[in-house]
Amino acid sequence: MIKPLPLLVLATSVLLAMAPAQAQNPAGANPLKIGVIGPFSGGSADFGVPMRNGIAHAVDEINAVGGYLGRKIELVVRDDRGTPDVGLKMSEELVAEKVSVAIGFCNTGVAAKSLEVFQKARLPLIIPCATGSPLTAKYPGPESYIFRTSARDALQVPFVVEDLAKRGLNKIAVFADTSGYGEAGLKDIEAALKAKKLNAVQITRFPLGVKDLTEEMKTARAAGADVIFSMTVGPENAVIANSRKAIGWKVPQVGAWTLSFPFFIDGAKDAAEGAMMAQTFIAEPSNERRASFLTSYARKYKLSKITVPMAAAQGYDAVYILLYSLFGVRDGNLSGPTVKNAFENMQRVYYGVVATYERPFTIDDKDATTPNMLVMGMVKNGAVTFAYPEDAKRNLFVQRKQ
Repeated sequence: MIKPLPLLVLATSVLLAMAPAQAQNPAGANPLKIGVIGPFSGGSADFGVPMRNGIAHAVDEINAVGGYLGRKIELVVRDDRGTPDVGLKMSEELVAEKVSVAIGFCNTGVAAKSLEVFQKARLPLIIPCATGSPLTAKYPGPESYIFRTSARDALQVPFVVEDLAKRGLNKIAVFADTSGYGEAGLKDIEAALKAKKLNAVQITRFPLGVKDLTEEMKTARAAGADVIFSMTVGPENAVIANSRKAIGWKVPQVGAWTLSFPFFIDGAKDAAEGAMMAQTFIAEPSNERRASFLTSYARKYKLSKITVPMAAAQGYDAVYILLYSLFGVRDGNLSGPTVKNAFENMQRVYYGVVATYERPFTIDDKDATTPNMLVMGMVKNGAVTFAYPEDAKRNLFVQRKQ
């Protein structure tokens, strides 16, 4: 018995059939080389690996139905290990490999150090994971080669603050690390609070690797905080939760998407229960596209659970956005400026896993995600689910960029 192709593979097959006949057999049919960079070992691998897997999964689907106009897609993978200096070296290697486009970065600080490499080489970069707001703001839109499918923190943070306001929580203690991610995130928090005419009652900064924040937690409690807003990436989120538990302080912990990471959920265990965070994708089969993605991903990687589902789904969608954009290139010229223009003028709608993408990018706007695509997630029984029934209901319908 022949197994039916997954829904998204069928859609790609149809799109390939619709592609211009003159472009179906490019001279030599050399592989289309795509660079992939991220933390595939080390402390950030929990979200780097699912990003890479999502990218590879999409590429395998596309290659199974003919690749890009008869050209196989070949991934050139580099491990930045979550370290800025390593990321810079690996970025330079991707440029030297003459990839047509790069996809990657999970750590804001790592990405920030490497952006100039891609911009100077006029090599388009799609960021499907890192969320630091400055990444897509470093260069003026018309000049920028830096694109993103993940939700920048300047979207996530106000979304969470709005939810706090609805719940009457307005005495906020902020715990932000001193990395590039924490620094940018703190600015986003302060801006979001100011928009609501609020100020943090306590701001605590700490270095990555901190093991205990009990005394700092006592200070936040003495300041009268009724909620903790954490802005950090790895095990430090669990340190915050465990320090709160250690002093017997029962206030909620909220934050951006990093509170959905295993470092937090597994590290904090029962102290993580009830924590809430912004999400673009929750691993529940709420519609046919998501059910197809989750099923095929689990089968391919022999997993019962994706460590960070958002990273996998956003990486997967980034590849299809790239493919759909490149179908607008009629002459086979995949130079950096041509690919950049194709991104900014995507001609066909991609019905993705995270969202429906119709013109995800423009010459002025390099972020594909808008606030309507966000939902509130909550840690429940060691997993992330919808915080509110209305979000689960709204999630039945895949959102479009607004």
